[in-house]
Parts: sequence; C-alpha cells; structure tokens
Amino acid sequence: MISLGAASVPDLYMVETVDDEKIANHLDRAVANLGRKPLKVLVQVNTSGEESKYGIEPSGCVELAKHVKLSCPNLIFSGLMTIGMLDYSSTPENFKTLSNCRTEVCEALGIPQDQCGLSMGMSGDFELAIEMGSTNVRIGSTIFGAREYPKKDKSQ
Repeated sequence: MISLGAASVPDLYMVETVDDEKIANHLDRAVANLGRKPLKVLVQVNTSGEESKYGIEPSGCVELAKHVKLSCPNLIFSGLMTIGMLDYSSTPENFKTLSNCRTEVCEALGIPQDQCGLSMGMSGDFELAIEMGSTNVRIGSTIFGAREYPKKDKSQ
C-alpha cells in the first residue's frame, strides 16, 4: 500500500506519520524499490495519551528515531509530530511533551535541535503551537472548511 502511494506521488516531500519500526521498514523498502531519492519522515508521538490517537508513546520516540536514522537508509529523520486532543486542540502540556521528546532525540542522535522539526498544531491551536516552537502546522480546515464525515451506520 505504501509503495503504491509513493509511486503515485512522485514529488512526495514528507511522511509525517511514522509511528513504529514496521512502518519505517516498509516505507524504507518502498522508497528503495521506487529508486527515488530518500524521503523525509517525522516520527508521530501520542502526546495526549488518548487511545483514539496513533503515535508512539513519548518514552519510545528516541528508539524509533534512532531506528529511522540508523537502519533506514532511504528515509531521512526530520523531526517529530503530534495530533491534538479529540477536539483538534491541544494543551500546552501536549506541545511541551513533544518539545521534551525533541530534546531527548537530539541528544541521543547528536543532532542540533534546529535540524529536528516539530509538527504540532492544527487549525484550532496553531497559534499556541507556534508560540511553543512548532516548525510546521496543519491548518486544512481553516483553508478548506470543516470536514464532513459520513454518518456511521449503527445497525451493523
């Protein structure tokens, strides 16, 4: 699935949702098989602790970042990302957690913090995210409007 997606988007710049070694390995192989230049990736961290959110636990982000950097030659570790709370906003604690993860990752990998981006903040909380160090915000609903999700059929 990843290889098909990467092949159909030849100018793909970055994947922000790498949250385990299996995904990193699969994406690394897909990029290699396509013969394209290495792909930038962000490690997704679940800073809110919500079960409904994907992402590695903050305690595992160093090991996953190391794996991407040292074991995936077709991927470029470029930073960390998180998704806000259920209402797509986050508290300062969520952003502080990601910032702390960046400090730990940079120390472990021996890289300067300015080479480790932070993708945090969405339409509802991007100003706070920027104040707290975000280098990338996702403001789709501000530009395109709120998403309309199909109603789930409860009879199934």
